[in-house]
Order: sequence, then structure tokens, then C-alpha cells
Amino acid sequence: MKSRRRFWTVVDKLEALIEKGEYPVGSRLPAERELAEVYDVSRPTIREAIIALEVRGRVEVKTGSGVFVTDSEQSGRLLKNISAFELTQARALIEAEAAALAASTIKEDELHALKQTLEQMTVPETADEADHRFHEIIAKSTKNSAILVSIQNLWELRRSRPQIIAAYEDVCSQGIEQRIKEHTEIYDAIAARDSASARKAMHNHFNRLINALFDASEAKALEEVKRKTDETRGLYSISHLTQ
Repeated sequence: MKSRRRFWTVVDKLEALIEKGEYPVGSRLPAERELAEVYDVSRPTIREAIIALEVRGRVEVKTGSGVFVTDSEQSGRLLKNISAFELTQARALIEAEAAALAASTIKEDELHALKQTLEQMTVPETADEADHRFHEIIAKSTKNSAILVSIQNLWELRRSRPQIIAAYEDVCSQGIEQRIKEHTEIYDAIAARDSASARKAMHNHFNRLINALFDASEAKALEEVKRKTDETRGLYSISHLTQ
């Protein structure tokens, strides 16, 4: 597929059936082989779709029993409560290991594509999309579908939850040179096939991002305290009586 991997189409169709109630909460999905025949895809594609649904909290895989539909409302509440800090920590843990693995599995054409994203990050109009593409290439280069789907779902949260979008906008618009420097260090480590350095470089990137999120959060909190103090001062001030 040009812009979207095939398993996402299966995910969309299965989610639609779950929403319609054809697969109610607690019911078991058809066997992998049956789903592959229904959607005319390979069994590995079905496995990727199930992993994506599990990460989204739509199904639960029970070893030896099958795949069961879970309570989407409960899963939705959990997703809604995820903070930018929680998301960033999760990304740091997963993407650092992905970078370490990619150092030993990435192909030359993927390295070339990865380097191109660094150039695109220097252009403000394409910087955010290049950033996303950079991390996606690393995830794909691991050749591990579970890692890929996990990272794609974390990015979906990153780009779809208003509170997370707002938090990232506060920090991603700052320190453009530092952003490029960190991604370059990740690229250099992967290109050198140095797993330990790739892991460390990715950890350093997210450590800076988490600290920037805290700084932005603290600044907003202080601004709000000042605003409330000014309101209270205005309410109780007697300066007009002393004039």
C-alpha cells in the first residue's frame, strides 16, 4: 500500500464490526486462518492487525483460547487520561530499544531514507512530518511487527489527543537546532551499527523532551498563579482610597 500498511485496513474493518455489535464485548474473534480468508490477506497481516487492536485496547489475546473483544469504553477512558509525560516515558522505553535493534537490522535504503528526514527537519514546514517519518523508519527497520505497531499507536496518541498535542507544541517549536542534533546522533549511532550508542542517543533525546515538557508545564502553572494573584489583588486593593 502507498501510504498505509495493509493491516490497518483490517483493523478498521474489525473495529467497525465491533462497534456495530457483530463482535460484542466478551466474544471471540474468528480464527486467524478464517480472518485471512475473509479479508484476502496473509496470516502475518492478520497477526499485525490483532497486535494493533490489542494495543488500542479493543481485544485481549488469551494464549490457548483465542482473541476476545474487550470493553472499549473502559479502554477509551484509559487512553483519554494518558498525559504527555506518560506518553513520552513510554516512547522513550520502547523507541530506545527499537533504535538499538535497528542498529543491527536496518538496510542501506532505510538508512538513506533516515538521513533524508534529517535534511527535511531543517525546513520548518516539513520538520514535524520528517520527525514522525524518522521514528517510523527506525520502527519498521527492526523487522518486528509488535514493535512497529506499538510505536505507531504511541504516535497516533501523540497526534490525536488535544492535551498531548498542546503540550508538544509548547516544546517542539523551541530548540530546533537541538532537535536536529539529537536526531543526527541517533542516526550516526544506527549507521555505525552501534546498538548501545543508539539506545543512549534515543534516551538522551527523550530525556531532553521530558524536561522541556516539565519546564513548559511549570511556566504555565506560574503564569496561572500570577493571573489569580493579580485578580485577587485587584479585588481587595484599597489603593484607590489612598489617592
